[in-house]
Amino acid sequence: MKSTTLETAALDRAVADLRRNAESWCATPLAERIALLERLMPRIRAAAADMAAAAARAKGYAPDSPWAAEDWAGGPWALAQNTSAYLHVLRRIAAGKDPVAVGAVREQGGRVAVGVFPATGWDRVLLSGFSAEVWMRDGITPEQVLAEAAGEYRGAAGRPAVALVLGAGNVASITALDILHKLYAEGQVVLAKMNPVNAYLRPCFEQVFADFIGRGWVRFVDGGAAEGAYLTGHDGVDSLHVTGSDRTHDAIVWGTDEHAEQRRRDDRPLVDKPFTSELGGVSPCIVVPGPWRDADFRFQAEHIVTSKMNNSGHNCIASQVLVLPREWAGAERLLDEIRTVLRALPPRTDYYPGAEQRLTAVRATHPAAEVHGGDSRILVPDITRHDDTLITDEVFASALGVVRLPGDSPDEFLNHAVDFANDRLPGTLGATLIVHPKTEKAHPAAVKSAIAKLRYGTLGVNCWSGVGFLLGYTPWGAFPGHTRQDIGSGTGFVHNAFMLEGVEKTVVRAPFAPAPRGLLTGSPSLSPRPPYFVTNRTGRTTLERVTGFTTAPRIAELPAIFASALRG
Repeated sequence: MKSTTLETAALDRAVADLRRNAESWCATPLAERIALLERLMPRIRAAAADMAAAAARAKGYAPDSPWAAEDWAGGPWALAQNTSAYLHVLRRIAAGKDPVAVGAVREQGGRVAVGVFPATGWDRVLLSGFSAEVWMRDGITPEQVLAEAAGEYRGAAGRPAVALVLGAGNVASITALDILHKLYAEGQVVLAKMNPVNAYLRPCFEQVFADFIGRGWVRFVDGGAAEGAYLTGHDGVDSLHVTGSDRTHDAIVWGTDEHAEQRRRDDRPLVDKPFTSELGGVSPCIVVPGPWRDADFRFQAEHIVTSKMNNSGHNCIASQVLVLPREWAGAERLLDEIRTVLRALPPRTDYYPGAEQRLTAVRATHPAAEVHGGDSRILVPDITRHDDTLITDEVFASALGVVRLPGDSPDEFLNHAVDFANDRLPGTLGATLIVHPKTEKAHPAAVKSAIAKLRYGTLGVNCWSGVGFLLGYTPWGAFPGHTRQDIGSGTGFVHNAFMLEGVEKTVVRAPFAPAPRGLLTGSPSLSPRPPYFVTNRTGRTTLERVTGFTTAPRIAELPAIFASALRG
């Protein structure tokens, strides 16, 4: 492809550099790949404060604001945690072990699941009571799981190739994590086009990936839609990965002219390269009725508000529809606590482009909607129409709608909730299910069935599903089944440090209540209020310390982490 302008000439050079060096990355031995990740860790530590501060300022608050906890969690800590996960798995392989321990694979009811978290002793210390298992697609056997994991390092390495990563503009670590996945899970060198919304992070990323840039394995470029379109069609680019919306995917694959819809119907794509994507959707938070105490209502209100207000709702995985039991007396109590939490949060703005227009559309549809703590924290407490914009469209901003479904018992309610989530809400990226341990113990079949039937790539049980994005060991992507003609929440999984094949979904669990109250609810752990909660008073400090610890674990740093966490 010949360049016609100065701007495309720079893009061509970046692609050419990567093509020249793609074979050398494929030939890089395991020991050196591990060493590169080990050298990445101190670079993450050195860039962490600048990365978090740049994100905070871009969103309109100070780096020492309580809101900045999200910039540590979704920025340097997520990058360090994912790097740590790859290191754990690759070191196992280097030591002559299988990537997945035999004992981590279980078969129950004809389905295979793999326990992936906690994977290390530090995981158990820092996230006590949190766990994750990966459910495999129907028909996958335990033997297949063990044999096919980490194929890149066990005889099934890919050919030299150049991957284009179209970076996300909302969460700092997404682009960096997609780069790591392409390099380490797929064996491809990477051209990363920064999103214009957070292109300010490029200097931080170039600092972190300096070794890879120096060897010609990673390149960063800036630009908007025109540069992205040029690169997706570039002859020197072999595969694509994008985080964004279904509209972004469709514009790349089918175009934006008057013939785009006909191309889709005929399955005649403009770009026919291997293409993975994470595209969001309308995420539900389903609350099962149960014997909640006063403190449970407050804690879970903070949990639900976090799943909405983290990053002002500019997350593909933000809770948008709260699904409540219509007949449960606790529903109104929970909503009252949610209102209290929303009002008490410090001010901030919805910074992402288009947010104000989307919120205006919500207000126009619901002129009586409640607004708490400013102009943008919208709560619609009783959605009655299934064609409501909060049900049909991803708002990608700080608006939360409530849908009340029938059910006199947890069993009946869960049947309605699962059908509603699967059949009415667009997208399959993630869902959250909140259930009291005593309710799950009394209704095990109903809860187990709901977990099995919910068609989402990540399901959080008493845990915002967004946590699955952070852990590194957990695959991140939409529930399988979407096609390029009906892309939904996308195709493929990233992160996935064990490099599992045949993934269906990840189930992440967390304690229903923090320590020490978890003992009373049947979910004992040592975890206090999570530092990523928007109500955590010391979340920023705790996550800053956890980030440093993750890059270089030292027992001497644990007391300071625990002291901050307990004050939260």
